[in-house]
Amino acid sequence: QVQLVESGGGLVQAGGSLRLSCAASGRTAMAKAKAWFRQAPGKEREFVAGISWNGGSIDYADSVKGRFTISRDNAKNTVYLQMNSLKPEDTAVYYCAADSRAWITVGEYGYWGQGTQVTVSS
Repeated sequence: QVQLVESGGGLVQAGGSLRLSCAASGRTAMAKAKAWFRQAPGKEREFVAGISWNGGSIDYADSVKGRFTISRDNAKNTVYLQMNSLKPEDTAVYYCAADSRAWITVGEYGYWGQGTQVTVSS
């Protein structure tokens, strides 16, 4: 099994920045493709950003392009999400996800973290 633990969420004013981290433990060799999703109250979970095993492929939701950056450090089994120019509509619980496949363009991720709250005040 793979365990994912997110950190770095919090309350920030609009225009501010936060950096989320997600550390993997357990069978970390199974946590190859990684991604961030988010879910706002009353809304469905949505994809935010994804990164392949070697970092060679990256994808972003249109709503965060140019503001968010996903990166990873495989030596630390950690994936990051740098969020800049935050907007109130970015308020959500952010979830880290991982999968044993090297890269996912469609389909579900196999492993999920518990989530971390990000609140952006106007």
